[in-house]
Amino acid sequence: MEKLLIIDDDKGIQKQLKWSLSDYDVVLAGDRESAIAAVRRFEPKVVTLDLGLPPDEANASEGLAALQEILTIAPHTKVIVITGNDDRTNALKAIAAGAYDFYQKPIESEVINVIISRAFSVAAIEEENRLMRSVAGSDIGIIGNSAAIDRLRTMVKRIAPTQITALLLGESGTGKEVTANAVHLASDRKDKPFIAINCASIPETLLESELFGFEKGAFTGAHKTTKGKIECAEGGTLFLDEIGDMPFNLQAKLLRFLQEKQIERLGGRQEISVDVRVVCATNQNLEEMVKEKTFREDLFYRVSEITLNIPPLRDRDEDVLILAQYFLQRYAQEYKSNVKSFSDDGFSAIKSHRWPGNIRELQNKVKSSVIMCTGTQVTAMDLGFFDHEDSEFELSLNLRTVREQAESIAIKKAYSLSEANMSKTAELLGVTRPTLYSLIEKYNLNLGD
Repeated sequence: MEKLLIIDDDKGIQKQLKWSLSDYDVVLAGDRESAIAAVRRFEPKVVTLDLGLPPDEANASEGLAALQEILTIAPHTKVIVITGNDDRTNALKAIAAGAYDFYQKPIESEVINVIISRAFSVAAIEEENRLMRSVAGSDIGIIGNSAAIDRLRTMVKRIAPTQITALLLGESGTGKEVTANAVHLASDRKDKPFIAINCASIPETLLESELFGFEKGAFTGAHKTTKGKIECAEGGTLFLDEIGDMPFNLQAKLLRFLQEKQIERLGGRQEISVDVRVVCATNQNLEEMVKEKTFREDLFYRVSEITLNIPPLRDRDEDVLILAQYFLQRYAQEYKSNVKSFSDDGFSAIKSHRWPGNIRELQNKVKSSVIMCTGTQVTAMDLGFFDHEDSEFELSLNLRTVREQAESIAIKKAYSLSEANMSKTAELLGVTRPTLYSLIEKYNLNLGD
């Protein structure tokens, strides 16, 4: 059931509303402090608020302050103000301050149910619209509508038309390459190549030739002249990921390229002019590396003409749900799955997890959950949160039920780990293929195509 927060200091009114609104999971609060704590904890989409709260029951000051604080914390919340018959002025003040609607006492069960039901419907429609705008309207690939992501998107669009070299800072998995590509897509270079290279993934001996290319005969095995990544990005954008891992002796050559916009291939004698926009990224502290003499100070100032900090997923408010839904739709289509949404405990698990691996971890969790899910809704168990407090999975005392649950989970996990290979699945489980097929049929498991 949907969470509904009732804020009223009158115990009689609390009981009457709770009884009248039995279709909702009602949370009660009697003052502003407990109300704000409930908003933070339960994140209700709809709140009823009596303006006469202690310690100022005779006036509306405390109630209006509570309204303002609620809308500051959760601006999309639908707050229905409940007032006395002679308090129309304060009700209008509340509407002007952002309240969704107001209702005058005495309370009539049928009327208040209609108002609250309509508020929940409006909240659901608005949430869906925000989701669609954040995904479909994300013309540069940055998905989300949190304040932190709005700021990042604004900065990307401001720097994109310029030639300034940007340094992207952020934890692993926060989407640095996506952000670099967004800079490219928002610029007038969007129809030219976007070339990405990870400086940490290429051996030191090969990185120079990968970046700058080489002439025929420059070294053993150089059978033909080959362009490097810089030349391949001509007219477009070059993304240097993990630039903090670039070998120190190569940093001088990179600096010269950034300053002169010219390169020289390995084994070559000719200067080649290039027109390339450069975006760099790292999760290391380059300033500390400069102090330790492991990163050139002049290169640091050259690559960080402007710095963009990419927020971790835990600091992006409701974006985790938007991204989760986006990945769910993407992988459901890719794997031809019937999965449509997340269950309540699935959403709860996603919201409560800290996501130390950021977007990459979320993406992998959702991808595997689509494979593991046998119904139309992904649960906390499908996501791998077996110990989540709101999980619907409960250990039965019936041994047959326990065995069926355990075997079903084991089969799904083995199937996922073996990448849908039935022979490997059977091998992981220590059974024969006929036994595996028999168990799948017995438990009516839908493992996907």
